Amino acid sequence: MSENQKQGSVRRGFIKSSAAVAVAAAIGTLAPFNLAQAADKIKVGLMLPYTGTFTALGNAITNGFKLAVEERGGKLGGREIEYFVVDDESNPAKAPENANKLVQRDKVDVIIGTVHSGVAMGMAKVIRESGTLWINPNAGAGAVTGPLCAPNIFRTSFSNWQTTHALGKVLKAKGHKTAVFITWKYAAGEEMMEGFKEGFEKEGGKLTKELYVPFPQVEFQALLTEIASIKPDAVVAFFAGGGAAKFLRTIRPPASRARSRSTVRVSSLTACWMPWAMRARVWRRRCITQTAWTPRRTRPSAWPMPRPTSCSPMCMPCRAMMPASCWQPASRQ
Repeated sequence: MSENQKQGSVRRGFIKSSAAVAVAAAIGTLAPFNLAQAADKIKVGLMLPYTGTFTALGNAITNGFKLAVEERGGKLGGREIEYFVVDDESNPAKAPENANKLVQRDKVDVIIGTVHSGVAMGMAKVIRESGTLWINPNAGAGAVTGPLCAPNIFRTSFSNWQTTHALGKVLKAKGHKTAVFITWKYAAGEEMMEGFKEGFEKEGGKLTKELYVPFPQVEFQALLTEIASIKPDAVVAFFAGGGAAKFLRTIRPPASRARSRSTVRVSSLTACWMPWAMRARVWRRRCITQTAWTPRRTRPSAWPMPRPTSCSPMCMPCRAMMPASCWQPASRQ
């Protein structure tokens, strides 16, 4: 049996045993000792960015998880939930310390996090060694579910290369022969760029230039001027949260909205992480987004989101795994 097969076997065993415990706790069939444990609250650690450029993503993930719990009566497996919150600040250097706070100090049963790929890499070693269940809802660092993967590590989102690799094929099919890629200089940006380059050049396209902005800076104008001088067929970008919104406002400021092309006078095709409301406003600006979102989720009025529907709150990027209503906008106006 190969090493990958062994790891897969252990992982399946972990899933089966975890499911068995959850079901037994729900129907009350565990031994007396475990029944007492089952009566305790499930300790959920939320290690997410609540400050900085990824704040919107951290809040969205928190709201989505809590909404899913609320829809199940406020309990999971018949047990109430106790939350422990740590702001990871999108700071990889603090990741091991923050993860240890939840594992050692709070002794959580499961950790939900995070957004920044560098922070996820810092969490991985701590969580592998502790055996604490980790559900990664966003950070796409390839190593987390590759060389660093363990039976207690699960990702419900994507690996960074996946979305931009597909975008490369789409752009070439639309007749774009050259492209410039602009992103933040950190793990996710570099992996996104590599994924796009592989997909685009495999189809015969040429990535003319790779441009990086120090994370989390959001000053793009100098690089956009450089892009204008290169005159590529397409501009591909990966930015998230507030950075994605600022990029789109910079590439097409209000004064130029009447023009048919972007301020850099090339087709503006981006792979940006941003709220649906922002996407809706840029549909007519020659912008393609190749990523995951839940555009029309019914939610409490305190969480503003246009186009309500009955879409699942836990949508994943793989469209084959979710109803079409989750990813087909009602209107692209």
